[in-house]
Amino acid sequence: MKNQISQRLQDIVDALPLKEGMRVLEIGCGPGAMARAICARIGNGEVLGVDRSPKAIAQAISGSENAVKTGRLMFRQTAVEDFELLPGEQPFDLAVAVRVGALDGRHPELEEKVLARIAAALMKEGRLYTDGGDPLKEIPLGKFR
Repeated sequence: MKNQISQRLQDIVDALPLKEGMRVLEIGCGPGAMARAICARIGNGEVLGVDRSPKAIAQAISGSENAVKTGRLMFRQTAVEDFELLPGEQPFDLAVAVRVGALDGRHPELEEKVLARIAAALMKEGRLYTDGGDPLKEIPLGKFR
């Protein structure tokens, strides 16, 4: 497998409440290492990795060819503040974002819009996790539902 996952990202994957068959949204997926690790944990579930960088998405796709061919791992180039479910696309059970500026204080002007976009892409009981905890913290989405 290309792009071995770092210990930091592995700790985050290990801390996520992943279950067989989940649909998981990774925001700011970069070259896809964490998306691949999540995909390996959820059996017949699906992972969508999104990133604003076309280069990152190209790296993620090229480093994930086998999983992408199964249809269980997908990547999409979009900024999180513009993310929307595609027509007919099912909502996600869980979202995770690591080092995403709109959620870690680097771009506070985008935070409300981004949280509303994420909440709209999740099932009613869907949960959002970010880095910054030990190793994760959950971001409450109640006011955006």
